Amino acid sequence: MTKPIDQVLEIMRRLRDPQGGCPWDREQSLATLKPFVIEECYELIDAIDSGDAEKHKEELGDLLLQIVFQVQLRQEAGQFGFDDICLTLAEKLIRRHPHVFADVKVTGSKDVLTKWEAIKAREKKTGRRSVVEGVPRHLPALMKAHQVQSRAARVGFDWTALHDVVAKVDEELAEVKEAILRGDREDVAEEIGDLLFAVVNLSRFQKFQAEELLAGTVDKFARRFQAIEQRVHAQGKTMTDCSLAELDAHWNEVKREEKATHGAEIQRLLRSP
Repeated sequence: MTKPIDQVLEIMRRLRDPQGGCPWDREQSLATLKPFVIEECYELIDAIDSGDAEKHKEELGDLLLQIVFQVQLRQEAGQFGFDDICLTLAEKLIRRHPHVFADVKVTGSKDVLTKWEAIKAREKKTGRRSVVEGVPRHLPALMKAHQVQSRAARVGFDWTALHDVVAKVDEELAEVKEAILRGDREDVAEEIGDLLFAVVNLSRFQKFQAEELLAGTVDKFARRFQAIEQRVHAQGKTMTDCSLAELDAHWNEVKREEKATHGAEIQRLLRSP
């Protein structure tokens, strides 16, 4: 019986077949496929956040399609096939988990990460000169900052106390204010960047992902803004008909209602058996 993965690989081979394949699939290259990989990754994250297992399954398949597509292109060039990437992955997982597949002892997850970085450094000793090299260029900036900070932390370059991290955020905010007073836009831009980096550090130190926190806040803002729009339209007005004070009053009322609803839901959950 044909395995599902073999069926998928065969379908992709046929789609790329010069005789009878799909014209669109035949026109694709590694370069043209890059945007689809990024899009599918974000759609997968949305599916995870939705909590819908069927949607998650579908999006995992869509991401797998991008992998299968690229493997087919490399196979056509005589470079490697699907089995080769699976073998490479299996070897890497075993090599980087000596505490599972060998007799190395670890004291916890932090020790695992430290040893992981040491193993990676040995593997790439002819290439990478720094632990912060190799972070993907196209990562969103907040995620990239988190990755760079995490890698530095794994080799001991990190804060030791939360109050120091908070103090750094305060320091960077003060420098932004000073730059604004000086009126130098280049300095302002640089100092805002430093402030964002410090805030990512605070988020990471508290074991959060700044990217996810900001995404949640953006969603919250959009939800509340839409509620304001509904209120304004219900009054027969447009947003531009209202003063900032009116809009701010709507905003505060929406916040109060939202918090009251949230509090009632928590109480309901607490009372449930």
